Amino acid sequence: MHRWLIKSEPATWSWQDHVRAGTTEWDGVRNHQAKLNLQAMRRGEQAFFYHSGKDKQIVGIVTVVKEYYPDPTDKTGRFGMVDFKVVSPVPSPVTLAQIKSDKRLKDLALVKNTRLSVQPVDARSWRIICKMGNNPCP
Repeated sequence: MHRWLIKSEPATWSWQDHVRAGTTEWDGVRNHQAKLNLQAMRRGEQAFFYHSGKDKQIVGIVTVVKEYYPDPTDKTGRFGMVDFKVVSPVPSPVTLAQIKSDKRLKDLALVKNTRLSVQPVDARSWRIICKMGNNPCP
């Protein structure tokens, strides 16, 4: 079972938008590494929902409910998407600054490759971030 982090600009698609939707597709990914990460996701795996842009913080947790399939918004036919369902908010959002200041998280993709929109999170980092957010790891 893998863990992930997905990023979204709150002005485009926020945690609150996802909460209102409940379950929805994660479309619009146009980076090949992010695409490979989406393809690797399996039903039941979880992801942190990260607000990029000004906020730069983990605000929620979602779970994969539908594995990779073609993204109809991609006219080239090269990219796909997965569907995510809301699991829970993170009681105390965890900021990028907090993550960067914790030496245990120095190898996290979010620290090393801040621009990648879909990235893996190792099990140890997942537990650390859950604790930082006062969230029991689901």
